[in-house]
Parts: sequence; C-alpha cells; structure tokens
Amino acid sequence: MAKTVKKTKKKKKIIQTVGHARAYIQATFNNTIVTLTDQNGDVLGWASAGCVGFKGPKKATPYAASQVVKKVVDAVSDYKVREVSVFVKGIGGGREGAIRAFNTNGIQVLAIKDVTPIPHNGCRQPKRRRV
Repeated sequence: MAKTVKKTKKKKKIIQTVGHARAYIQATFNNTIVTLTDQNGDVLGWASAGCVGFKGPKKATPYAASQVVKKVVDAVSDYKVREVSVFVKGIGGGREGAIRAFNTNGIQVLAIKDVTPIPHNGCRQPKRRRV
C-alpha cells in the first residue's frame, strides 16, 4: 500500500513597491537602532549597531550608525524605497551619521523631525549624591 502525499502550494509573497517611507532613528548613548516603515507604520526592515557587529562603546559612534543604515537599505531593497522622512529620537552620537548615510546610500531625505521626549518636570529626580 503506497501512501499518496499531497503537495501544498506555497502562496507567493507579494512585495509591493513603497516609494516613500519613514525612517525612525533611535540614537542613545549605548546603541543606534534604525527602523524603516511604510506610511501606515508597517515595518519594512530594521537593524541596530549590535546587529551589524559592533560591541561596547563603538555602537554609539557615527560610523556604526552609517553601517546600520547601509544594512537597513540593503534589507529593504526589494521595496524600492526612494524617499524617506526621518524621525530622530535620542541624543546619541549616531544622529547625524545615520541621516547622512541615507543620502550616501541613494535614498533622498525629505524631512527631518526630532521626536525626543522632553519631560515637563515629570518624575522626581534622585536625591543629591553625598561623597
């Protein structure tokens, strides 16, 4: 008795072109994370300095940020992204390096917006340190 095996057809993944995307750059003192989304907010690709291979304090450098952007652009090359609006959060060293890297990798930067959260005297500060 031979068993018949049913072959299931895989559904072909449809990749639609996204001409204009949003780039969210989170630049902290310890790391730089870049996320590319479409206009709805659906993530197309992301990368971080640790993901690229940097360790320790080198993760927050402008060079690491440029390498992160290069990896993200390579990851979303199927979507044919040509223009980005950049939203920067944080005060790390990779802020400007990441924005400049978009231009060097062939993606035009249309707008830059700083979305760093600023507290309006929110949390209570820790008490003074006594030495």
